[in-house]
Amino acid sequence: MNTFTAFMEKHFVPFAAKIGSQKHLVAIRDGFISLMPVTMAGAFASLFNVFVRDIPNQIGWQFIPESAIGKFLISINGNVWWGAVCFFALGFTFTFAYHLSKAYDVNPLAGGVISFAAYLTTVSQTFNETWGGVGIGYMNATALFSALFITLLVTMIYIKLTKANIVIKMPDSVPPAVSKAFLSIIPGSVAIFTAAILGLVCTQFLGKPINDLIVEFVQTPFLSLAQNLVSVIVVTFAVQLFWFFGLHGTNVLGPVLDGIYKTALLENNTAHEAGKTMVHLWTRGSFDAYAWMGGAGCTIALIIALLIFSKKQDQKTVAKLSLPMGIFNINEPVTFGIPIVLNPVYFIPYLLIPTLLVIIGYTVTAIGLVPPVYIEIPWIVPPVLYAFLATGGSLMAAGVALINLIIAVVIWSAFVIIANRVKEN
Repeated sequence: MNTFTAFMEKHFVPFAAKIGSQKHLVAIRDGFISLMPVTMAGAFASLFNVFVRDIPNQIGWQFIPESAIGKFLISINGNVWWGAVCFFALGFTFTFAYHLSKAYDVNPLAGGVISFAAYLTTVSQTFNETWGGVGIGYMNATALFSALFITLLVTMIYIKLTKANIVIKMPDSVPPAVSKAFLSIIPGSVAIFTAAILGLVCTQFLGKPINDLIVEFVQTPFLSLAQNLVSVIVVTFAVQLFWFFGLHGTNVLGPVLDGIYKTALLENNTAHEAGKTMVHLWTRGSFDAYAWMGGAGCTIALIIALLIFSKKQDQKTVAKLSLPMGIFNINEPVTFGIPIVLNPVYFIPYLLIPTLLVIIGYTVTAIGLVPPVYIEIPWIVPPVLYAFLATGGSLMAAGVALINLIIAVVIWSAFVIIANRVKEN
């Protein structure tokens, strides 16, 4: 184990650290994070409709959604959801470009505005044979991959031209706001025209807008691959491995978790609100609902196991102090306090338990025992309750989460007992 740890510290950790600090990946992650206030508003709207519309309809209390106040609340929630969720890709073009421009130390506000405009030049301008209409599929989560690739292209053009001083410089007497705007004119114009030309070429010669081509040949295959159980296990295992070596695994793999699995979650949410069948079994919230309870590693189960079985006073003290935060899925106190990081005794359960739990969660979803996760819930919502809310009020989902928690406590307990026998150096 010591040989393995030394090898990983030498070869894996530096590589992982580079991934975690790579400008483009960090900008993608921060772009998603910046949209959290908006997506949370949309998630709350969906959640409120669960209690006003979905659950009453399931139990035969149709008088609630059909009442005047019920219709009013459902309409309000629908409008909030429309504004907060249905234009997710458009918002991402701005936030991604903003953070990427900021990383390269150029005007981030101009970068965001340029990217937003450039993306719109590529979408179809005709909807239902009427010019001037844009289909919602070009603006919501379905368009996320095309928004990402187009934003990356145009923002890098803007950045490179700005860095090369291909700009209009104004005298020092000009107000800074005006001067900054003029600096961005040439790089921004070139970036926007490039996007427009690329979009037109794809439409004229390939028969489809570039957005449709990206969805067809990039996004759909990626989402399909990500829904495979093996892919879910690999992502889970990778996140745990990063955490074991002291790196924030969910942040390092944020572009994967958010770019792929959050897209699946938002598409499920859109399908549910439209009364259609949800097509994605596993989404971003599924990890938190069934595996990462208390944080990556299902560390709330470790805290419980330590409180019951640990004979080491220091670890028991850490568990007591970590419990209040662990209930709200904050796992750093126990992860670094025990520590789990580089701890050979806890290496196996830290990787094994979440992997086992996602297999259980995936299986019960695949066989239809529980509905897919389709509501984005704040990550600080306690375990079990999270699964109940994220699946639109499924008691069965909450039951599976509880069973998973019990399983995790049992496995963690075995290793806590082993740790009791290990003497400190």
